[in-house]
Amino acid sequence: MTVIEAIRNRRSIRKFKPGAEVTDEQVKLLLETAMLAPSACNTRPWEFIVVRDREKLEQIRKTHPYTGMLKTASLAIVICALPEVQKDIAGGYYPQDCGAATENILLQAVELGLGACWCGVYPKEERIAEIRKVFGTTKLPFNVIAVGVPDEDPAPRGHYDESKVIWS
Repeated sequence: MTVIEAIRNRRSIRKFKPGAEVTDEQVKLLLETAMLAPSACNTRPWEFIVVRDREKLEQIRKTHPYTGMLKTASLAIVICALPEVQKDIAGGYYPQDCGAATENILLQAVELGLGACWCGVYPKEERIAEIRKVFGTTKLPFNVIAVGVPDEDPAPRGHYDESKVIWS
């Protein structure tokens, strides 16, 4: 699969095949691709929580209004931002850096035949507080990514739009 094919085939998957598991090797590859994302001055301002525990997935689902797909997902990956590792010229770029790591996970999932859905947490203070409670952490939860074997094939959305381009 080429990069453009992965990008064109990427969809937010919200329905997963129950009982179909994602292997540890697949999870490690998803995390490796996340950690290969660019970051300001190579600060790598992220940590990852891999959630397979059904009770924790249910707790997330109950606290985050847009994570209903966790009911059938095999797992979730919670990206936690580490703004404290960025100083000087790298300071404050953690949202872009964690976004790049997230997109790498989403694209790698496509190549593996998996489905994924990015559910934002940051910058919503109430969501941040609730996800922190679920994991008993003071880290900054950036998002929750549901991952599993897709049980749907949504139609493509979006396309190249010349009106959004300014040539200079």
